[in-house]
Amino acid sequence: MDQFSYVVIGVAAVLFAFAGLGYALFRSFNSFIIFLWLGIADIIWGLFMGAPGNFKDGFLRHDPLNTLGTIHTGGPLVAALLGMLFIAITYIVERYLVISKARGSGDLHAFMKNVQSQLDSNNVSAAIESCATQKGSLSNIVRSGLERYSQVEKDANFDPEKKIAEVQRAIDEAMNLETPLLEKNLVILSTVASVSTMVGLLGTTIGMIRSFAALGASGGAVSAQALSIGISEALYNTAFGLAAAIISILSFNFFTTKVDNFVYMIDEAVLTVMETLTIKSKK
Repeated sequence: MDQFSYVVIGVAAVLFAFAGLGYALFRSFNSFIIFLWLGIADIIWGLFMGAPGNFKDGFLRHDPLNTLGTIHTGGPLVAALLGMLFIAITYIVERYLVISKARGSGDLHAFMKNVQSQLDSNNVSAAIESCATQKGSLSNIVRSGLERYSQVEKDANFDPEKKIAEVQRAIDEAMNLETPLLEKNLVILSTVASVSTMVGLLGTTIGMIRSFAALGASGGAVSAQALSIGISEALYNTAFGLAAAIISILSFNFFTTKVDNFVYMIDEAVLTVMETLTIKSKK
């Protein structure tokens, strides 16, 4: 390997070390993922795209033979943008799995109809069992309220208003635990969308400066082919930046909408359960 390859491996090793250090010190999954993907992207850019076989001049890496070589000449910012693209894809998958798990194992509307029917039949224990079977954020919240209601239902120390207050407190505590999990890491997608666009434009600007600086230094004698290669190198930064931004923005809006709809469904379900329990406690 040449000196450049050792530098790439060294940078990747530092990023991997930061990933491990961040996880070890702060138990931060996010810092681990971010540095891990930046390190992997650096290796892909330096050793795979920057392989001597992708260039006419070999280890000098100035005259690309193919698309991989041309992308490599876009500079280290290409590695950063590639890492951002991997980060965005990782959190898209992570959010999809988390939100899917939060919905539970069955249809939510059918679940709430079943719970409502059981509560109307004064079968609170069956409703709690249905929540345990359904799983997910909605069932966990409803279950917390029902379990607290079953505890205070026949307690003479609680009047009807205090019983409902206790149920509401249990539900609020459960919502404070469950709702943030639905919105977690969406800010990372939003950040990637913003930063990748700026980094892509920075790479394009630097590439264009280099192209026109070379044109000026040669007195305008640079070949059209060489100039077009320089411009294409610059535009690859824009392409990677926009790709990461588009994926992140679309997924952020998609998941934000799903979370908002889910939270609205939770609020509606909690309101229905509270109304039913209020009526039951006053009988």
